[in-house]
Amino acid sequence: MKLSVKSDYAMRAVLELARAHPSGGVQRVEDIAARHGVPANYLVQILLELKTRGLVRSVRGKEGGYRLAKPPAEITFGDVLRAVNGAVFDTPALANGQCPPELHRAWSRLKTAAESAADAVNFQQLVEEGAEKERMFYI
Repeated sequence: MKLSVKSDYAMRAVLELARAHPSGGVQRVEDIAARHGVPANYLVQILLELKTRGLVRSVRGKEGGYRLAKPPAEITFGDVLRAVNGAVFDTPALANGQCPPELHRAWSRLKTAAESAADAVNFQQLVEEGAEKERMFYI
């Protein structure tokens, strides 16, 4: 299974917005793009897709930008993947009536496992993992 760079950029943007969520602050596209090495024009398109799916909100004006539309604990990897890819996992075999039943069942199990794994990770967990790593001391 290979995911697009678009998926990676979307995850980076949502993580950045999740980090800013407690303060209620908005993040400018240019700032997110610069911090994560993402082309700003491409990031705008991704954020618009995330907005359409109700994951982020835009704020207009001089101090405008983007913020999460709901708490980070309510946004999963699966939500973001579905917003930018349409599915967490997809294969033509599942819609092909000529796919042997045993293969169909195997593809279906793989799809279920991928979706469950993606939905088990939320952005609050990631924010907390990042904060914990920053608190660690290295000897």
